[in-house]
Amino acid sequence: MDTAQKVATATIVAQHEQLAKSLPLLDEQDFADARRGFIAALRPGVVHADGRVAWDNDAYAFLAGEAPATVNPSLWRQSKLTAIQGLFEVAPGLYQVRGLDLSNVSFIEGERGVVVLDPLISAETAAAALGLYRRHRGDRPVTGVIYTHSHADHFGGVRGVVRQEDVDAGEMPVLAPQGFVEEAVSENVYAGAAMTRRAGYMYGAALPRGPQGQVGAGLGQTTSTGSFGFIPPTVDITASGQQEVVDGVRMVFQLAPGSEAPAEMHVYFPQQHALCIAENATHVLHNLLTLRGAQVRDAHAWAGYLTEAMDRFGGDLELVFASHHWPTWGRERAVEYLALQRDLYAYLHDQTLRMLNQGMTGEEIAEAFELPPALDNAWHARGYYGSVSHNVKAIYQRYMGWYDGNPAHLWPHPPEAAARRYVAFMGGADAVVAKARESFGAGDFRWVAEVLDRVVFAEPTHVAARELLADTYEQLGYGAENGTWRCAFLSGAFELRHGSFGTPVAVAADVLARLTPGQVFDAMAVRVNGPRCWNERITVDVDLSDVDIRYRVSLRNGVLTYTPAAQTTIADATLHLTAAALPALVASAADPAALTAAGITVEGDRTALGRLLATLDDPDPDFAIVTP
Repeated sequence: MDTAQKVATATIVAQHEQLAKSLPLLDEQDFADARRGFIAALRPGVVHADGRVAWDNDAYAFLAGEAPATVNPSLWRQSKLTAIQGLFEVAPGLYQVRGLDLSNVSFIEGERGVVVLDPLISAETAAAALGLYRRHRGDRPVTGVIYTHSHADHFGGVRGVVRQEDVDAGEMPVLAPQGFVEEAVSENVYAGAAMTRRAGYMYGAALPRGPQGQVGAGLGQTTSTGSFGFIPPTVDITASGQQEVVDGVRMVFQLAPGSEAPAEMHVYFPQQHALCIAENATHVLHNLLTLRGAQVRDAHAWAGYLTEAMDRFGGDLELVFASHHWPTWGRERAVEYLALQRDLYAYLHDQTLRMLNQGMTGEEIAEAFELPPALDNAWHARGYYGSVSHNVKAIYQRYMGWYDGNPAHLWPHPPEAAARRYVAFMGGADAVVAKARESFGAGDFRWVAEVLDRVVFAEPTHVAARELLADTYEQLGYGAENGTWRCAFLSGAFELRHGSFGTPVAVAADVLARLTPGQVFDAMAVRVNGPRCWNERITVDVDLSDVDIRYRVSLRNGVLTYTPAAQTTIADATLHLTAAALPALVASAADPAALTAAGITVEGDRTALGRLLATLDDPDPDFAIVTP
């Protein structure tokens, strides 16, 4: 099979030329803002973890000059901006390090030291950022940590800036919005394997950095791959308007649950007249449903929180900054920026509802949807990370679900079975590939992808179909303005040519350790292979000796349930353990011997526990995506 990358076709070149003519490419305001307050960069811009590269911003040095034919000119511009790396003074006493991970880390100077806001994904990148800050601002101790929301790129690097023992000693407050722990932990466990595998496509994990490969993800360049950790908060923010003072740094909070993250908050710093808007107003149209998968976010609530932020803080505001991208300075500019971002999510929500109530499906709405000129012409509203197309479909899904009302779509064949029938109807694989070549030559790549996907699912070893489909995904990637769309298309091409690049799915021990008992049992329940244990009847009591709580875990009809209620029957087996040892039950290699090593003792029928664990399936870190 031909595995070579291809050049951009004439269709893509023409598309880019036309787009470039419509864009205000002479507007340099974003570049001025992205460089404002620059102090120093990390040189070299590479961070290592355990002898391997965990982050390499220098790999994006090719982002210079005019956009090549293989990259959408709008995405090229955005990637040049997000690749700007270093320590920046945002306001007196407020600093950011950008370009050392997908997200930013901010440092707010206090009376004794510095408060760290959103410590990146990996301990190594967070430590490098703190080191860069200290080299230019002095060796100030960290006196507090703030997590703005429950996504991993805003807390995973916390062990690079603080020690657990300092937090445990009460010397280091960690502030987060109400519900943070539950949301941060559950997202990484319940559907974590599937999300992580798909995130490899979303961020182009296996793609080479360069004009024909990964150029950035719109929100930032990519995700770091160092040590991921978790330290739970010690101070919950439970109400909008709540005020806290850490090391003399005064903060006013606004809760924004169910916006960009299930648990999210904005933070206002009155001394700097600065509003951290978390991830609810960045220099992109964000995701209402990420390509990796998640629960659909509430665009209506999202817009409402931005209105509330302007009402609460707009009169005193001098700058807005976020956990991604660069700040916006000046009251008038900052408020207008927030207003346009608010209008963006509100318009998407309201117009999608208007059109679905006229009987249009999600796909039809996405194809017909147009933004008003004020939004279409705003650089920070362009679809570099989210897109109008997939956000509109997400809103439709939130309200209407997967079914579009057409009975023909109510009970279709699954992809592989449908593909065989389609290809047979269309005259066989060779005929379909021949016709697809004509469509490829005409630049109708969307159609080529649709029909060749059928051929590959019908006949996975059909070399000509795989090669042409890979070439097609490549052209779609070259044309994409959205960074994650580009990564997804090019990752599909990569796997068709080279095979699966797989996905590491191990959940960090720090995250497992924070599972509540209910979350442990829920995580077990979603791994039960129901058909394999329809006839099993197992009851196990889990006695958490250190907290004096006992749960009855039952397996029947292929369903695992649990309750803390008192029982009148004797269980098949009883586990005696501490609450800290409980997460061992969801470890991928859990077995009776491993549980014994974790300090878990078994009373009663020891085979019952083994039979229960035998019903659990391990996640597949390498499931197929572009092939059956």
